Amino acid sequence: MLTILACLVVGIFAVGFVRRIGIFARCPAPLKIALTPAPTTTAGVAWRLCTEVLFFHSLFKGDRWAWFGGILFHGGLLLVLLRHLRYFVEPLPAWFAQVQMVGVVAGMVMVGGVGLLLLRRLGVDRVRHISAPADYLWLLLFLGLGTSGLLLRFGLRPDIVTIKTTMLNLWYYPQTLPLLLPGDFLFLGHLTMAAILLVLFPFSKLMHAGGLFFSPTRNQVDNPREKRHINPWAKG
Repeated sequence: MLTILACLVVGIFAVGFVRRIGIFARCPAPLKIALTPAPTTTAGVAWRLCTEVLFFHSLFKGDRWAWFGGILFHGGLLLVLLRHLRYFVEPLPAWFAQVQMVGVVAGMVMVGGVGLLLLRRLGVDRVRHISAPADYLWLLLFLGLGTSGLLLRFGLRPDIVTIKTTMLNLWYYPQTLPLLLPGDFLFLGHLTMAAILLVLFPFSKLMHAGGLFFSPTRNQVDNPREKRHINPWAKG
C-alpha cells in the first residue's frame, strides 16, 4: 500500500511537471519582448539564463533582501537534496562522505533563508499586500521540512539504518515494507510534508523552476531590426 502511495506521489509530480513544461513550450510569443538591455546573440541569451538560474541576476538588481534570502534558500536546498541521496543509493560513492557535513550546514542555511523570506513577506507592506495564502503556505512548508530535518539530525534522532532500509525497500522490496516502517512520528511528519510538496509542486508557482527557461522576456534575442519576429498565431 505504501509503495503504491509512493509511486502515486512521484507519478503525479513527474507527469504534472512534464505537462506544465509542455504547456510552457507550446505557449506562443506574439511579440518581441526581450527585457532590455538584452543580449543580441543566442550565446548571450544562454549566458543570461545561466546567470538567472545560478545567481538570480535580475532579482539582485530589483530587491537585495529577496535576493539574499533566495540565494540562501535555493543554495541550501540544493545541497540538502544532494545529501538525501544517501537514503536512496546503495552503495554510496566514496566522495559522498565529504557531502555529509556540508549538507548539515546547508540545512541550517536553508532554514535561515526561508525565515528571512517569511519575515520579508510579513514585514514589508508592499510585499504583504500582494501576498496570497499560498505564498505563506509554501514558505511554512519549507520551514517545516527544514526544521524537522534539523531536529531529526540534532534532536530526536531516528534509526538511520532502518530509515534507509525502508526507503530502499519502498522501491525494490515492497512486500517487506510493513515490517521495516520506523515508528518515529517526527520522521513520518517530515516524510508527509515532502510528499505534499511533491504532489502540489506542478500546480503551483514553484514551477518557475522550469518555467524560467520559457519566459520570452528572458529567452528572446534582442534583434527586432535584424530579424523579423512572426507571430506564431499567424503562421499557416
